[in-house]
Amino acid sequence: MAVNMTHGPSEVSAKRKARTAPAVSLSFLRRPEAGALIGTLAVFVFFAIFGGAQFLSSGGSASWLNVAAELGIVAIPVGLLMIAGELDLSVGSVIAASSMTTAIVSGYWGLPTIVGIVAALVVGGAIGFVNGLLVTKTNVPSFVVTLATNFGLAGITLGFSRVITGTTSVSLNPDEWAKGLFGTLIAGQFEVAIFWWIAVVLGVGWFLHFAPRGNWIVAVGGDTISARSTGIPVEKVKIGLYMSSALGASLVGVIQTILYNGAQVANGQAFVFNSIIAVVVGGVLLTGGYGSVVGVVLGTLTFAIVSQGIYYTGWNSDWAALILGILLLVAVLMNNTFRKMALSSGTPKKKA
Repeated sequence: MAVNMTHGPSEVSAKRKARTAPAVSLSFLRRPEAGALIGTLAVFVFFAIFGGAQFLSSGGSASWLNVAAELGIVAIPVGLLMIAGELDLSVGSVIAASSMTTAIVSGYWGLPTIVGIVAALVVGGAIGFVNGLLVTKTNVPSFVVTLATNFGLAGITLGFSRVITGTTSVSLNPDEWAKGLFGTLIAGQFEVAIFWWIAVVLGVGWFLHFAPRGNWIVAVGGDTISARSTGIPVEKVKIGLYMSSALGASLVGVIQTILYNGAQVANGQAFVFNSIIAVVVGGVLLTGGYGSVVGVVLGTLTFAIVSQGIYYTGWNSDWAALILGILLLVAVLMNNTFRKMALSSGTPKKKA
């Protein structure tokens, strides 16, 4: 007697849901930004509870969004470099050099603000080009090259500032259009840098994840030799990434100079390691070849929430450094776990 093995529509639908639900969750966990999203949500909920209404107010939101915006403009191109397997430790001095260039050209010398802005961006682009050239032509590790650039450029900025102006701090009275474009506080609290950050995120995100040449960055970070053998211009890619990193830092230097009506030679050094922390927390591997723009954005938000949220809890602000240190360590461990999951997803199962 034949047995009818046909299942009803409801039973088939239930089985499909049972199969797809775990698959969807596992697929999400294999993405570079998975750990970053978990971290961002965790710290936001944490400070929303312990920081209370002040943290959730417009002023509280502005405090960490402003930090995230300036840091994010630097962290996005730094993240691209790290995906390509390189580091840039010179961004702090690039910010200072660009700030002082804008202030000296348009403040001390009195030239139009646009001239100072262009000069600052040219300085940044030139520094990035030199960094990229040194890394690709000498084969010296980028950690060493850019660390040397950071110290050397800091000395040059200090020296030239004293020679030209006789001081280490220069004031600036920017044109009104420049204030509106770079130095406005929206609703008296939110920096216009937030919109610059969004523009950088959208532009870089499209290039990395949708433009054909965006794959070159991941390929170079994954295996430089294989990337070169397939025809990817590795040296040009790295030089371009160093220039973009320096230009991002220069833009922040310009924004800070116009926002605060002046510049100091000590500006920007906190961005050196803060940008790397944000990128690593965002799911980018230190070894390269793995990461996403969304992850870097989430890592930047996590850093900003922790660094500013601590002030709304009433606790000692020194605890912020401890929390960031723990986050960095946890992020590295989680990134390695998610990367292994992503790699294992493509491994075919052996037949019994």
